[in-house]
Amino acid sequence: MAIVICITNQKGGVGKTTTAVNLGYYLAKDKFKTLIVDFDPQGNATSGLGVDKNDIQAGMTEVMAGNLGLEGVILETKYKNLEIAPTTPELANAEVELVNRKGKFTILKNSIKKIEAGYDYIIIDLPPSLSLLTVNGMIASNYLLLPVQTEFYALEGVAQLLESMKLVRKAMNPGLQLLGVLATMYDKRTSLSGQVLAEIKKYFKERTFETTIPRNVRIAEAPSHGAPVGDYDKFSKGAKAYKNLAREVEKRTGKGGK
Repeated sequence: MAIVICITNQKGGVGKTTTAVNLGYYLAKDKFKTLIVDFDPQGNATSGLGVDKNDIQAGMTEVMAGNLGLEGVILETKYKNLEIAPTTPELANAEVELVNRKGKFTILKNSIKKIEAGYDYIIIDLPPSLSLLTVNGMIASNYLLLPVQTEFYALEGVAQLLESMKLVRKAMNPGLQLLGVLATMYDKRTSLSGQVLAEIKKYFKERTFETTIPRNVRIAEAPSHGAPVGDYDKFSKGAKAYKNLAREVEKRTGKGGK
């Protein structure tokens, strides 16, 4: 069965979607069949893999509404072993309509169960909020990956997110584990980045990934070209960092050495 990893932080702009796209890309490069589920109504993971949202016939909105299964919306990307379950902004409307629906917290989990045998990894890109979509993603996952930027206010809201994770684990998904905390936008030239990284390591200890994602212009440019940074500039510092992260994820999830 697939290893399901949700990527979330209720604070926006921390590199959440960038991490989903680039981690998925490098897992696929390492010959793991990988699916990225774009579960953020902004749809940035979809466009970040070169999919034009105007061309999407069906996506996660239809899955959450119960009109289609995941297998009916998955698209191939131009990268071997990497597929995407796309989304459009209408997913935000679908979330509102789900409020009174029976079984609203396990829709994504049940959808993934039907297709997970065909994948090694399923990466869920969650919205930057503690919403119904976020809870669906946590309940559907084996692991949670938490990106935290090495900037002022970095740990703001993290405690609340971890408390939500604890509640989900207690009530509906006892197997959910914190895969790791990823320091993003790290700039070794500034003392602030170093101080925040030290705080992250102090707080999360061995759960902190050894890999840090640098503040890198190539990472910022790649989405505008509809490509992961490894495809856009495989020799950049950002590409090397995400390649290293993929290897760490493989090791922590017991799939290293393939």
